[in-house]
Amino acid sequence: MEFRVLKYFLAVVREENITRAAEVLHITQPTLSRQLAQLEEEVGVKLFDRGKKSITLTDEGMLLRRRAQEIVELVDKTEHELMMEDEEISGRISIGCGELAAVNILPDIFRTFVRKYPLVTYDIYTATADQVKERMEKGLIDIGLLLEPVNIEKFDFIRLDIKERWVVLMRPDDPLAEKEAVTAGDLTDRPLIMASRSDVQHELAGWFGDSFDDLNILFTSNLATNAAVMVENGLGCALVVEGAVPFWDRSRICRRPLSPELSLTSVLAWKRQQPFGAAAMKFIEHIKTCIRR
Repeated sequence: MEFRVLKYFLAVVREENITRAAEVLHITQPTLSRQLAQLEEEVGVKLFDRGKKSITLTDEGMLLRRRAQEIVELVDKTEHELMMEDEEISGRISIGCGELAAVNILPDIFRTFVRKYPLVTYDIYTATADQVKERMEKGLIDIGLLLEPVNIEKFDFIRLDIKERWVVLMRPDDPLAEKEAVTAGDLTDRPLIMASRSDVQHELAGWFGDSFDDLNILFTSNLATNAAVMVENGLGCALVVEGAVPFWDRSRICRRPLSPELSLTSVLAWKRQQPFGAAAMKFIEHIKTCIRR
């Protein structure tokens, strides 16, 4: 399977039309059609459902699209790193993180690194720890800021001395907003929005105790911001870490801590024995220096 053909495939997916894709790629339509047919023959499955005016992906085609996008992104990232000049550190560093209080340590790390290496640029990818870790394992993300619990046996890491406190989100007119803190009993009969990560749900189950199995979990959500939209519209209360909350409008969303308090930790991690580019290697060393300070 040639890398060039994967790019052709993605162009057709994007344009939903072979003729338009051929124009974008500056090749003839018969040539592109032949390449796609050879690709289907090579992988042994049908990738497209061809209509009169447009084409759509089969289930197998959608799987190849996801994998092709990851491959193209990884190759582009690698080529960019290999083209860096020896004399001056440049390149692009990718950092994955959740909506965490620990994100507040990153600006100072970036600021001091930018002074030393002004040619370096950055990509910040926001997702859950499981999603960030998966991309780290594939080499698509260099450094991850991960909320524990998370399996990091394949990673080097620094555990941060910052509490990621769990809170309940509610509308300001909710009776729970009158409380200083929320107990498990306060939430037993409420529709709830729960974190989607199974490891995190296990931590919350320990906090709820025996009442966890009786909860009315209406939604699960991987990030707190979308959960807050559901809360604002009266669909339930959300259990989230507090990291993203300070940036929200307090007249629309209210938060209260759990009682007894529940807090987790987070780690800055990078894959062990990963062949990083020069910029990422310098950045990891910079992180270690900053954290020690």
